Amino acid sequence: MDDMNKNSKIYVAGHTGLVGSAIVRCLQNNGYNNLIFRDIKDLDLRRQQEVEVFFTQEQPEYVFLSAAKVGGILANNTYPAQFIYDNLMIAANIIHSAYLSKVKKLLFLGSSCIYPKMAAQPIKEEYLLTGSLEPTNEAYAIAKITGLELCKFYRREYDCDFISAMPTNLYGINDNFDLETSHVLPALIRKFHEAKINEKEEVVLWGTGTPKREFLYVDDLADALLFLMQHYAGEEPVNIGTGEDVAIGELAYIIKEITGFTGNIVYDTTKPDGTPRKWLDVTKIHNLGWKHKTELTEGIGKVYEWYQNL
Repeated sequence: MDDMNKNSKIYVAGHTGLVGSAIVRCLQNNGYNNLIFRDIKDLDLRRQQEVEVFFTQEQPEYVFLSAAKVGGILANNTYPAQFIYDNLMIAANIIHSAYLSKVKKLLFLGSSCIYPKMAAQPIKEEYLLTGSLEPTNEAYAIAKITGLELCKFYRREYDCDFISAMPTNLYGINDNFDLETSHVLPALIRKFHEAKINEKEEVVLWGTGTPKREFLYVDDLADALLFLMQHYAGEEPVNIGTGEDVAIGELAYIIKEITGFTGNIVYDTTKPDGTPRKWLDVTKIHNLGWKHKTELTEGIGKVYEWYQNL
């Protein structure tokens, strides 16, 4: 395994997003300063020619592929064609260009939502492709599965050191708080904050509040990705999570307490719950020597403090 050193030329795809910005923070905090990235106005990752020209000109040695079109249940349901097209193109273009320009190592970000809807809990890496997907995010999941398979098959055919990680649900600084396109945790932070400011008597949440989710602070994810880039070179993806999950109703109560909202929580049970439970088996990454540092209440507190200063 080639060692990524402090002077290595590193490309972070998606550097302005939740994950990408955390990767940049992590790399810089650990002394990696030879970083390259491009804004979407300068490089459209969905366009093969643009991506190939970028790789030819810049010749990155290491790549963190965190660029993606992401969103919650509503966005995935409403824009499935956009989700599958954008994510397929981003993955295929970057992975192929990395191969052509002889990148030393690439790390592709999958997602826990690409596992089968009714997978046994906790979800092991080998459960991938063993059952049907959750319909509400099928388009996104298929695109992400394709990225994982690209890494696997480029490794087999071309001997590329391309690896994949499967993060659980993420939250953190630079999250998306748009109520139409955001994930559940940032959406709840915004809902409870605005309800408090506007002195509302209740906050209405989708579903029953019973589904369980696992949440990882994004800076912990970035730390795990750097760890994998330095210590892992296998074909199989690696789950990244906390190994702990929480019911959405309990999460809502935690956020209610942190934001200081004093009204009631009401559930709209006509709306979908999504997958009943998503809880990753993190035995593999624990055995490699990595474990998360930020507990849920602490992490939400950090995000809420940051959100109030937007």
